[in-house]
Amino acid sequence: MLSVMNFPKRLQPLKLLVVEDCPSDVWLIKEALKEASVPVQVSVAEDGVAALDHMKLASEGKAMRPDLILLDLNLPRRNGREVLAELKASPTHRHIPVLVMSSSREDEDIRECYLLNANCYISKPTTLDDYFGVVKSIEEFWFFVAQLPTSTAA
Repeated sequence: MLSVMNFPKRLQPLKLLVVEDCPSDVWLIKEALKEASVPVQVSVAEDGVAALDHMKLASEGKAMRPDLILLDLNLPRRNGREVLAELKASPTHRHIPVLVMSSSREDEDIRECYLLNANCYISKPTTLDDYFGVVKSIEEFWFFVAQLPTSTAA
Protein backbone atom coordinates (compact mmCIF):
# COMPACT_ATOMS: atom_id res chain seq x y z
CA MET A 1 0.00 0.00 0.00
CA LEU A 2 1.29 3.45 -0.91
CA SER A 3 1.91 6.06 1.71
CA VAL A 4 0.32 9.36 0.74
CA MET A 5 2.84 11.01 3.03
CA ASN A 6 5.47 10.50 0.29
CA PHE A 7 3.54 12.56 -2.25
CA PRO A 8 3.10 16.33 -2.42
CA LYS A 9 -0.13 17.80 -1.09
CA ARG A 10 -2.69 18.96 -3.63
CA LEU A 11 -3.28 22.67 -3.29
CA GLN A 12 -6.72 22.60 -4.90
CA PRO A 13 -9.57 20.16 -4.29
CA LEU A 14 -9.77 17.36 -6.82
CA LYS A 15 -12.93 17.69 -8.92
CA LEU A 16 -14.68 14.41 -9.63
CA LEU A 17 -17.71 13.84 -11.86
CA VAL A 18 -19.52 10.64 -10.93
CA VAL A 19 -21.81 9.42 -13.71
CA GLU A 20 -23.95 6.83 -11.98
CA ASP A 21 -27.69 6.10 -11.94
CA CYS A 22 -27.67 3.94 -8.79
CA PRO A 23 -28.12 6.14 -5.69
CA SER A 24 -26.55 3.53 -3.40
CA ASP A 25 -23.37 3.42 -5.53
CA VAL A 26 -23.18 7.23 -5.48
CA TRP A 27 -23.60 7.15 -1.70
CA LEU A 28 -20.85 4.53 -1.32
CA ILE A 29 -18.44 6.55 -3.44
CA LYS A 30 -19.15 9.74 -1.49
CA GLU A 31 -18.81 7.94 1.85
CA ALA A 32 -15.49 6.38 0.84
CA LEU A 33 -14.20 9.76 -0.34
CA LYS A 34 -14.97 11.34 3.05
CA GLU A 35 -11.84 9.54 4.24
CA ALA A 36 -9.73 10.83 1.33
CA SER A 37 -6.40 12.45 2.12
CA VAL A 38 -7.25 15.41 -0.12
CA PRO A 39 -10.40 17.48 -0.48
CA VAL A 40 -12.66 16.16 -3.24
CA GLN A 41 -15.47 18.11 -4.86
CA VAL A 42 -18.02 15.62 -6.23
CA SER A 43 -20.64 16.34 -8.88
CA VAL A 44 -23.11 13.66 -9.92
CA ALA A 45 -24.81 13.04 -13.24
CA GLU A 46 -27.56 10.42 -13.04
CA ASP A 47 -27.56 9.42 -16.71
CA GLY A 48 -25.60 9.82 -19.91
CA VAL A 49 -27.49 12.87 -21.14
CA ALA A 50 -26.97 14.66 -17.81
CA ALA A 51 -23.24 13.83 -17.97
CA LEU A 52 -22.85 15.30 -21.45
CA ASP A 53 -24.96 18.32 -20.47
CA HIS A 54 -22.68 18.84 -17.45
CA MET A 55 -19.59 18.68 -19.67
CA LYS A 56 -21.09 21.16 -22.15
CA LEU A 57 -21.77 23.58 -19.29
CA ALA A 58 -18.26 22.96 -17.95
CA SER A 59 -16.75 23.92 -21.30
CA GLU A 60 -18.76 27.16 -21.11
CA GLY A 61 -17.51 27.83 -17.58
CA LYS A 62 -21.00 27.33 -16.12
CA ALA A 63 -20.32 24.06 -14.26
CA MET A 64 -17.40 22.39 -12.54
CA ARG A 65 -14.81 21.04 -14.97
CA PRO A 66 -13.83 17.67 -13.56
CA ASP A 67 -10.24 16.55 -13.16
CA LEU A 68 -11.44 12.95 -13.31
CA ILE A 69 -14.65 11.19 -14.42
CA LEU A 70 -15.96 7.98 -12.85
CA LEU A 71 -18.38 6.50 -15.41
CA ASP A 72 -20.88 3.65 -15.12
CA LEU A 73 -21.63 1.74 -18.34
CA ASN A 74 -25.29 0.87 -17.92
CA LEU A 75 -26.97 4.25 -17.81
CA PRO A 76 -30.41 5.42 -18.91
CA ARG A 77 -30.96 7.72 -21.90
CA ARG A 78 -27.35 7.45 -23.20
CA ASN A 79 -25.21 4.56 -22.05
CA GLY A 80 -21.67 4.82 -20.76
CA ARG A 81 -20.13 3.69 -24.04
CA GLU A 82 -21.83 6.55 -25.88
CA VAL A 83 -20.73 9.04 -23.22
CA LEU A 84 -17.16 7.72 -23.29
CA ALA A 85 -17.02 7.87 -27.10
CA GLU A 86 -18.29 11.46 -27.15
CA LEU A 87 -15.95 12.62 -24.39
CA LYS A 88 -12.88 11.06 -25.99
CA ALA A 89 -13.81 12.49 -29.42
CA SER A 90 -14.05 16.01 -27.98
CA PRO A 91 -10.96 18.22 -28.24
CA THR A 92 -12.21 20.01 -25.12
CA HIS A 93 -12.71 16.92 -22.95
CA ARG A 94 -10.59 14.08 -24.33
CA HIS A 95 -7.70 14.82 -21.99
CA ILE A 96 -9.82 14.24 -18.86
CA PRO A 97 -9.20 10.73 -17.51
CA VAL A 98 -12.32 8.56 -17.59
CA LEU A 99 -12.45 5.60 -15.22
CA VAL A 100 -15.17 3.15 -16.21
CA MET A 101 -16.64 1.43 -13.16
CA SER A 102 -19.18 -1.23 -14.04
CA SER A 103 -20.76 -4.36 -12.64
CA SER A 104 -19.97 -6.04 -15.97
CA ARG A 105 -16.97 -8.33 -16.01
CA GLU A 106 -17.50 -9.31 -19.65
CA ASP A 107 -14.36 -9.27 -21.80
CA GLU A 108 -16.30 -7.64 -24.63
CA ASP A 109 -17.34 -4.69 -22.41
CA ILE A 110 -13.81 -4.25 -21.07
CA ARG A 111 -12.24 -4.43 -24.54
CA GLU A 112 -14.79 -2.01 -26.01
CA CYS A 113 -14.14 0.55 -23.26
CA TYR A 114 -10.40 0.46 -23.91
CA LEU A 115 -11.00 0.75 -27.66
CA LEU A 116 -13.02 3.88 -26.84
CA ASN A 117 -9.97 5.20 -24.92
CA ALA A 118 -11.11 4.65 -21.33
CA ASN A 119 -8.20 5.32 -18.99
CA CYS A 120 -9.06 2.28 -16.92
CA TYR A 121 -11.82 -0.27 -16.33
CA ILE A 122 -12.82 -1.17 -12.79
CA SER A 123 -15.25 -3.95 -11.89
CA LYS A 124 -17.66 -2.78 -9.21
CA PRO A 125 -16.96 -4.51 -5.92
CA THR A 126 -19.63 -6.68 -4.36
CA THR A 127 -18.98 -5.99 -0.67
CA LEU A 128 -18.87 -2.76 1.33
CA ASP A 129 -15.25 -3.30 2.43
CA ASP A 130 -14.17 -4.04 -1.14
CA TYR A 131 -16.01 -0.94 -2.41
CA PHE A 132 -14.16 1.26 0.08
CA GLY A 133 -10.90 -0.48 -0.87
CA VAL A 134 -11.42 0.20 -4.57
CA VAL A 135 -12.21 3.87 -3.95
CA LYS A 136 -9.10 4.11 -1.75
CA SER A 137 -7.03 2.59 -4.58
CA ILE A 138 -8.49 5.13 -7.02
CA GLU A 139 -7.57 7.88 -4.58
CA GLU A 140 -4.02 6.66 -4.12
CA PHE A 141 -3.28 6.24 -7.81
CA TRP A 142 -5.28 9.01 -9.48
CA PHE A 143 -4.95 11.63 -6.73
CA PHE A 144 -1.26 11.11 -5.87
CA VAL A 145 0.66 8.92 -8.33
CA ALA A 146 -0.80 10.00 -11.68
CA GLN A 147 -0.29 13.53 -12.92
CA LEU A 148 -3.63 14.97 -14.01
CA PRO A 149 -3.81 17.67 -16.69
CA THR A 150 -4.70 21.15 -15.53
CA SER A 151 -5.25 22.77 -18.90
CA THR A 152 -8.58 22.79 -20.70
CA ALA A 153 -6.83 23.46 -24.00
CA ALA A 154 -7.04 20.85 -26.75
